[in-house]
Amino acid sequence: MGVRIREIGTADLAAVAALLTRGFPFRREDYWLRGLERHAARPRPAGCPAFGYCLDHGGTPVGVILLLFSEVQCDGVSIVRANVSSWYVEAAFRAFSSMLVRAATRDKTVTYFNITPAPHTWPQVEAQGFSVYCRGQIYAALALSPPKAGVTIGEFAESNSAGLSAYDVDLLRQHADWGCLSMVVHEAGISYPFVFQKHRVKNWLPVYRLLYVRDMADVARFAGAIGRFLLRRGGLLVRLDANAPMTALVGWYSERRGRKYAKGPHPPDLGDLAFTEAALFDA
Repeated sequence: MGVRIREIGTADLAAVAALLTRGFPFRREDYWLRGLERHAARPRPAGCPAFGYCLDHGGTPVGVILLLFSEVQCDGVSIVRANVSSWYVEAAFRAFSSMLVRAATRDKTVTYFNITPAPHTWPQVEAQGFSVYCRGQIYAALALSPPKAGVTIGEFAESNSAGLSAYDVDLLRQHADWGCLSMVVHEAGISYPFVFQKHRVKNWLPVYRLLYVRDMADVARFAGAIGRFLLRRGGLLVRLDANAPMTALVGWYSERRGRKYAKGPHPPDLGDLAFTEAALFDA
């Protein structure tokens, strides 16, 4: 019986979750189902696969590549991008892996990006036509930066969203619904959106990961105020995407982890992980 590549449908989600659990045994099956259900409930660009593609053998998925399509704003223009999320192929069908990736990322109008490539896969990802857009990450103690006068911060609510675009309001609302910390910084009548996600490093150290900011310069600009706001919510350190150290922040930069790749016309800006697996699955 032959193998074919097809789109993943809603009826496949249980089988896809089971397949990914075998491929990533450190993840529980309900982790995958929760993220897939969240993605299924949100609007997606017309004409794009709902969940990505699978290798089908006799009606059963034996390989999968999750694609999380979103329509996002880039310099005020709507574009389509796809987070190439987890992919896995059963050992007996590994010969079809490259064919699956090529078929899944062939649309040249879409920007595909991978935010969780394991270091041992970097050469393989580059061979698939992806380029590095983020080389590493910073762990920063923002609360050690001096506070800025005249700055106020609050968790996102309709009542404090004045001055934000409709896109940013919708983004903050959706991420808050998924359990992320959506917040708004106000200064001199201007509003700045931020999204953070709390997690633990080595299962004990609480860290807030930056998932969305319009401009990374805003992190340094409001570092002291943001750091104190997050410290009151149990987070001393903040994890940021970066290509070099940020001298304005107290912390350290490393390229051992955090590398991210993109292929297509609009690589994501640093600090923009909105609507990715980081928000849908990990929050």
